[in-house]
Amino acid sequence: MTGPSFPRDDVLLTVEEMARADQATIAGGTPGEQLMEAAGGAVAAAVRDLGDKRPVAVLCGPGNNGGDGFVAARLLVDEGWPVRLALLGPADSLTGDAKTNAGRWQGEVEALSPTALGDTEIVVDAIFGAGLSREIDGVVTETVEAIGDRVCIAVDTPSGVHGNTGEVMGIAPKATTTVTFFRRKPGHLLLPGRTHCGEVRVADIGIPDSALDDIAPHQAENGPGLWLERYPWPAADAHKYSRGHAVVAGGAEMTGAARLAAKAALRVGAGIVSVAVPAEAAIIYRITLPGILVRSIRDTGMFGEVIEEERVTATLVGPGNEVNPATRERALAALRSGKGVVLDADALSAFEPTRDLLYSSIEGPCVLTPHEGEFRRLFDLTGDRLTRVREAAALCGAVVLLKGPDTVIAAPDGRAVINENAPPDLATAGAGDVLAGFVLGLLAQGMDPFDAACAGAWLHGAAAAEVGHGLIAEDLGDMLPAVLRKLAAEQK
Repeated sequence: MTGPSFPRDDVLLTVEEMARADQATIAGGTPGEQLMEAAGGAVAAAVRDLGDKRPVAVLCGPGNNGGDGFVAARLLVDEGWPVRLALLGPADSLTGDAKTNAGRWQGEVEALSPTALGDTEIVVDAIFGAGLSREIDGVVTETVEAIGDRVCIAVDTPSGVHGNTGEVMGIAPKATTTVTFFRRKPGHLLLPGRTHCGEVRVADIGIPDSALDDIAPHQAENGPGLWLERYPWPAADAHKYSRGHAVVAGGAEMTGAARLAAKAALRVGAGIVSVAVPAEAAIIYRITLPGILVRSIRDTGMFGEVIEEERVTATLVGPGNEVNPATRERALAALRSGKGVVLDADALSAFEPTRDLLYSSIEGPCVLTPHEGEFRRLFDLTGDRLTRVREAAALCGAVVLLKGPDTVIAAPDGRAVINENAPPDLATAGAGDVLAGFVLGLLAQGMDPFDAACAGAWLHGAAAAEVGHGLIAEDLGDMLPAVLRKLAAEQK
């Protein structure tokens, strides 16, 4: 693939990709010194935006992050800010543009330590950048601990937060603002790093957008810019059959999960939604789901007949289905249909002893929506969240949506997004069932599985934000029309 896989404004760059963007810009004739001056200027601007001039401690490391800190310190002093500067290691060990800018600093250079903070109220953390490869220890740990609750402006990432993974390498300060450059990195969105970044500002330091063409980044922040052009708004001549027919497999005991999913699929636009349920539970579904067809089934064979009907376009198996061979058989029947499939909850856990069977059975459009526990039952993978989800999607051949406050969605071809708009209020029973229903409804309307997963996750978060505190799962579908109205207005 050449060029970015996503719209330029939404892409996230890994540490290695950002280094390539820097190198390409320098090779194109922009001096590295000029990039560093612009980066330091953006950091100084973030300090300036805090208001009245107060004592500032600028903490510099031995690399280019430290060079950015030297620039910021010089610019702040020129504007009359009282600045103390501390450096990790000897000044004569600096190289390149960092050495040049250290030479321009006219003030004292203290050794990095907690005492270098003095009585300052503001800290500029320019110790380590996003590519830190080892845990912080020693005097750096002591100094970061001493930052405490001071206002902290972090350069690129808070020291200790890895830019690719969001991992905290031992310790990291809690920044008020993080100033990064050109594009954000995955670690700005992934937990726990996200909780250390505060407000993330992306500064233009002179790297042209064309630098993305050769890098072709395959990760982005999830948002409407990724999928809104392909959203299945109803056409003027639409009717219920043209908008897709979604089927939800319902359970006999835990009926609430399938009912939440079915209503969500209907809310997001599926023209017809059916629930295929055990005969003994059918009355519960009929009483509580007006507008949704209830199909009584005795066994997997009857379930297969329902989903094989010509007008059925997508099926969801899992919510409230119980972890047993019957659920596994229903999931396999759905996969054999060749139509859109969403597997969630019990349909995922049911494959724990036969995960290879699941992998080999996925041939058509399919989205798996596990939480962390279900993910671990299906995949023996290690590493950071983004890497694991990408590897899982490639392994099983489905789009994998790993739910959480930092939901990650990956396609088998390596594309991945991180969803950042989900508020903590979504940590409530049934919210995952609604998400599965949103994805199902979009699949049923013909949306590509990756787009459906991305759109479903973002709509889920946006609906939750509309509700706010006091959210219960039933609110999410009811709030969706307000979210869709805003999206439709933005697209005009």
